Amino acid sequence: MNELDVKRTATGWRDRPASQQPSYPDPAALAAVSSDLRSRPPLVFAGEVDALRDLMAKATTGGAFVLTGGDCAESFTDNTATNIRLKIQTILQMAAVLTYGASTPVIKIGRIAGQYTKPRSADEETRDGVTLPSYRGDSVNSHAFTPEARTADPSRMLDAYLRAGTTLNLIRAFTMGGYADLREVHSWNRGFTANPAYKRFESFAEEIDRAMRFMEAAGVDFEALRQVDFYAAHEALLLEYEDAMIREDSRTGRLYDTSAHMLWIGERTRDPEDAHVALLEGVHNPVGVKIGPTTTPDEIRGLMDHLNPEGDPGRLSLITRMGADRIREVLPPLIEAVRADGRPVTWIADPMHGNTITAAGGYKTRRFETIMDEIRGFFEVHRSLGTVPGGIHVELTGDDVTECLGGGEPIDEEALGRRYETLVDPRLNHQQSLEVAFEVAEMLKG
Repeated sequence: MNELDVKRTATGWRDRPASQQPSYPDPAALAAVSSDLRSRPPLVFAGEVDALRDLMAKATTGGAFVLTGGDCAESFTDNTATNIRLKIQTILQMAAVLTYGASTPVIKIGRIAGQYTKPRSADEETRDGVTLPSYRGDSVNSHAFTPEARTADPSRMLDAYLRAGTTLNLIRAFTMGGYADLREVHSWNRGFTANPAYKRFESFAEEIDRAMRFMEAAGVDFEALRQVDFYAAHEALLLEYEDAMIREDSRTGRLYDTSAHMLWIGERTRDPEDAHVALLEGVHNPVGVKIGPTTTPDEIRGLMDHLNPEGDPGRLSLITRMGADRIREVLPPLIEAVRADGRPVTWIADPMHGNTITAAGGYKTRRFETIMDEIRGFFEVHRSLGTVPGGIHVELTGDDVTECLGGGEPIDEEALGRRYETLVDPRLNHQQSLEVAFEVAEMLKG
């Protein structure tokens, strides 16, 4: 596909079926917001995006491992420095465990600075005989169950843009200003030493300290350890917002969706002929596609034809969300189809979305052991076929919420209501996230 065809594709999504989009009551207001967004600076830059593509290519062949983590749905009210820091800290801790524990470079990606929109199973929600539009994320409407709050408001996209920008600025300050220095690994765990995963991390931190002291005595220059590369990603669901954030790189003429370094397409919007695929087909970002248990080899080939026709390494990731009870059965034929095709794909496991249940008290939740079983199944299938398990993609928070059952300090159904804070899907808490990292590090050792 030549550059002109790519540009036509990126703007041609309006001619395709587009599901999961809000209904805005005022088209003129929507057009004004879209025009405003197009005039604003990019949130990420072409060079950063290209660097991530190169790293994703390494994950395709086993030269690195992708860790994507963050909120199910970011909220405007929780967009605070403390919440951002805790999320970044949790991902850095997990990455340190994976890097040191498995001797594997880790590509650190946050579901952050843009995850303000969520797909919903129904356009409307009914409570006590009252029917209103579903909550679609803070960039569309508000969670409060009132007609005013649930009306889609395009000005919320401007708020999402501003909050994403301040989040990215803070992330850059944390990751480039010394906070991510491996010599500070003990400080990341301060105040969290009472539980099993934290005690294990403290012992792990002591091992890193010894290694650091040895390298220092050997004359190693630690400057490179003060900074880490950290990338932002979100689901490219709200098409008007993503379209307004597309920019042309003056050096290469390529188009980039500058709302994030990496974008993905969800399970509900991944039809190869639909609008979401068409929009990302035309940009140079690395892209992912969530694929569930009903996905067919023909659909995979169609997605590859649209999103990576030339087979460029690092361009396309397939993010599997099969469910622990099905992954060992349904994943092998998809891997075989990709291998027979020959074009490279980075395989990433999303062990969260296929394992959602409803607890007795009505809370939407997930069991920690079921999440781990899907990850184990993902690794087992790839090991048996001689292919590469390239990463994991999890919903997590840096807080000690009680949203997922189980873990080293078990959360039972009675405890779910103690700190159930998510607006949409249940997340791993800080301790459970560390437990995942320790177990995945063992799997990576093979």
